Amino acid sequence: MLFLSTSGIMEGVKSYHHGDLRNALTEAAADLARSGGPEAVVLREAARRVGVTPTAAYRHFDGQRDLLGTVKWQAQAVLASTIERALNDCADEPDPGRRAIARLRASGRAYLEFAFTEPGLFNTAFCRDRDVPPEEAPGYSEAGAFILLGALLDELVASGLMPADRRPMAEFGAWSAVHGLAVLVLDGPLSGLTGSEREAAVETVLDGVVRALVSPA
Repeated sequence: MLFLSTSGIMEGVKSYHHGDLRNALTEAAADLARSGGPEAVVLREAARRVGVTPTAAYRHFDGQRDLLGTVKWQAQAVLASTIERALNDCADEPDPGRRAIARLRASGRAYLEFAFTEPGLFNTAFCRDRDVPPEEAPGYSEAGAFILLGALLDELVASGLMPADRRPMAEFGAWSAVHGLAVLVLDGPLSGLTGSEREAAVETVLDGVVRALVSPA
């Protein structure tokens, strides 16, 4: 898995001389996405940053769509890794229910922190290629963050806090709430929130997700 850091980009550029041009181009394109979102991912610019001709780049990518698709899934992988690290850092809680809730909240907070600190990568991770019919696009179930969320909801059921009959499709409500807040803060009417207001919004959304999942019907 590529961790899309500045040092990783430089390593990718250096590795080109050892025959790893595809990864070097991917790292350069990821840096473009980080600073400018999906619209900034341009094959010719990635080639220029690596120091090769566009012709050389086209030997590794079919074109713009191919490069953007690669960066998109790398960005989703970084998001999933961010969530995994947050889960690993959760304090050890002996009570299964409290542990399940703490881990669910930690995952939601990590998701939002990634969005707020890496908006370019976040927007790239969830961009859609308008030239690809929806039925041909990769499904939501392939996203690492979605898979992790499903496992966390299973933990809630196993702990006894979440009724089993509430489990089907529960990912959609939880994911929509957290992702919706991210989009509203990054590109919507909540973009002007102060730091304390944004933190309050995060806590409110996470509280709402937990209540919806574990409160008695």
